Amino acid sequence: MVVYSFYIFDRHAECIYKKHWTPRPASTGSKTAQSTGLPDLGQQPKALNAEDDAKLVFGTIFSLRNMVRKLGGPDDHFVSYRTGLYKLHYYETPTSLKFVMVTDTRTNNLRIVLHQIYVSLYVEYVVKNPLSPIEHPGGVGVNCEMFELGVEQFVNSSLMD
Repeated sequence: MVVYSFYIFDRHAECIYKKHWTPRPASTGSKTAQSTGLPDLGQQPKALNAEDDAKLVFGTIFSLRNMVRKLGGPDDHFVSYRTGLYKLHYYETPTSLKFVMVTDTRTNNLRIVLHQIYVSLYVEYVVKNPLSPIEHPGGVGVNCEMFELGVEQFVNSSLMD
């Protein structure tokens, strides 16, 4: 399994943590041009910076979560979605923290893994840390070396092939 990236969003829609391991594969312009019948102009989409990428991920999970709740009712939950190139996994805590992991398409559901990261790493190293702020205003993210090392070790030992 390949892990592309990991994000944590707070209840104010701020990305408080992001980590990228492997870049997501980009779709080729020639495939889409041939399938739509439009000529390929050779224009490749511009790469997003990390902040724009986090905003796009949050917008996606926000929209999909709301759609699932409206169509299925308040008891249904958005867990993951898959495209042809990647799979996005989602876990929301009772305090409205949103944990998002982007992996390759062959990966099974990682909701339990995201819950483990929350309980064993985030709560232990960020919530219980007296020096860590309770709120992260203005995009000030999680700045805890033990948490970052824990996430890195957890992903490398548990999830990476």
